[in-house]
Amino acid sequence: MDRSSRNRLTDRQLDRFPGETLFDRIARAVCRAGCLPRKELFEAWEVARRVRRRFRGGRVVDLACGHGLLASILLLLDDSSRCALGIDRALPESAAKLQAVLEASWPRLEGRVALYCGELEAVELTADDLVVSVHACGNLTDRVIDLAIAARARLVVLPCCHNLESGAGGELRGWLDGPLAMDVTRATRLQAAGYRVVTQLIPAEITPKNRLLLGEPE
Repeated sequence: MDRSSRNRLTDRQLDRFPGETLFDRIARAVCRAGCLPRKELFEAWEVARRVRRRFRGGRVVDLACGHGLLASILLLLDDSSRCALGIDRALPESAAKLQAVLEASWPRLEGRVALYCGELEAVELTADDLVVSVHACGNLTDRVIDLAIAARARLVVLPCCHNLESGAGGELRGWLDGPLAMDVTRATRLQAAGYRVVTQLIPAEITPKNRLLLGEPE
């Protein structure tokens, strides 16, 4: 199976996920919803399991959340997080459908995941939050980082669509390619703000924009 495909998962792919692992059960729910690109399932899963190895508990806040799948998976992996909030400027029309299918499969999710349309800054973050954002395009990733730092919240971002015209990381581009220089600068900015930083990769066959940046206030 091409895990980077943007084709939607539907009932036709149910037999590709026959097991009783949590991932297979989530994948079957996504197939029944019939609205999510295959790539987004694998991205959300690979990010979520790496996040939960490092960070437990707290309200999950998914900024630029898309369908909100990552927020739900983070609750399924760690039930000590009481709730999750997702916000995006334009939620997909099918986000509610996906959430309903997930809640039917895991009734304990009911009422614990809230998805809203709006600007990222509309969310009042606290130091207990776990802020996550997968592929917030361009400078949107930097807005997520700024908001997390201001609240002293834990942070996980998977950047994409780097805006090289912003000039960030320009002093490193003699050694590093532009996007990598920008992400190194982001990691350095977190360290300068008093964060303990961890850098990881999710599988490149899912997405070439696979650098995962995790930060926790020291």
